[in-house]
Amino acid sequence: MEELKKLREEIDRIDEEILKLLNRRAELAKKIGEIKTKRNLPIHVPEREREIFEKLLKLNKEIYGERFPSEALIHIYREVISACLSLEKRLKIAYLGPKATFTHQAALEFFGFSAQFVPCSTIKDVFTEVETKRADYGVVPVENTIEGVVNYTLDMFLTSDVKISGEIVIPITLHLLSSSDSLENIKKVYSHRMAIAQCRNWIERNLPNAQVIEVESTAKACEIVLENEDAGAIASEVAAYTYHLNILAKNIHDTGDNYTRFLVISKRDLKPTGRDKTSLLFGVKDEPGALYKALEVFYRHGINLTKIESRPSKKKAWDYVFFVDLEGHREEEKVKKALKELKEKTQFLKVLGSYPRALQSES
Repeated sequence: MEELKKLREEIDRIDEEILKLLNRRAELAKKIGEIKTKRNLPIHVPEREREIFEKLLKLNKEIYGERFPSEALIHIYREVISACLSLEKRLKIAYLGPKATFTHQAALEFFGFSAQFVPCSTIKDVFTEVETKRADYGVVPVENTIEGVVNYTLDMFLTSDVKISGEIVIPITLHLLSSSDSLENIKKVYSHRMAIAQCRNWIERNLPNAQVIEVESTAKACEIVLENEDAGAIASEVAAYTYHLNILAKNIHDTGDNYTRFLVISKRDLKPTGRDKTSLLFGVKDEPGALYKALEVFYRHGINLTKIESRPSKKKAWDYVFFVDLEGHREEEKVKKALKELKEKTQFLKVLGSYPRALQSES
């Protein structure tokens, strides 16, 4: 017991030192904010944040052997940075709402709890909030590993002048929630279209006679089932806590490899970090080999494409534009050369942004 007491006393001393250092960090952040304001510099610098994360993850792995889990380190420092930034300026973040959706979760993971979060009813509304500068950033879903792309998000980039400033990839775990405490009571199942599709096999096996009803979000489904004991909502564990619902069945999605990618949008361009992606869209002439000639540019310059998706241009029938994600930053020499050449081989080219790749704990 004496040894246990000593160890606890040492932990108490460490906690006091951590608290002291956190307050010192906050003081420095506030002074930096004052300098930025005087010089009219941007308060939020995502490139600097990425530099901090990469450095800490490297030190944690190489010096301390990740005795403290790197994933937890990311979450802790996200909140430390978020809290310190709020002393300079509280960021306003628009996201596809309502609260407790996966987009809300993605926004929290990227910006931390100290930011101000504004739920929007539609993806278009998120873009509008950023375009009009009512919000500093926006967060929208763009693709799911099972259900594919969110077409409306891609289509918005055709007419919007916002930039992509970041990405978040989160695992999607879905549960059946209800105000009831028994699965046998469930006659209706509510959720977003994509969530329902990801749980189709489980529903057919366990609730074959239930009516399945699509609503605009998983959060809306939770609001509906609050008042109906014969109904269940497919949503996240966070939604269960937020709406005080029972979890009748856990992990009901049909595959474990279920991730959704979200984009962070803003009005600004970011500097290179060394671990970047560039997203762009282009249109080609209606002639044989036009797409091949465009894509060949990337091959010749040794640039890896991580995604290509076609969408109707909406200008005329059977006219398409192509969305591409590639590795590298638009300011890198080989990417710069490839984009210059691509512009000559396409009808139009629009660079949507160069931004840091999604942060991974194993970085």
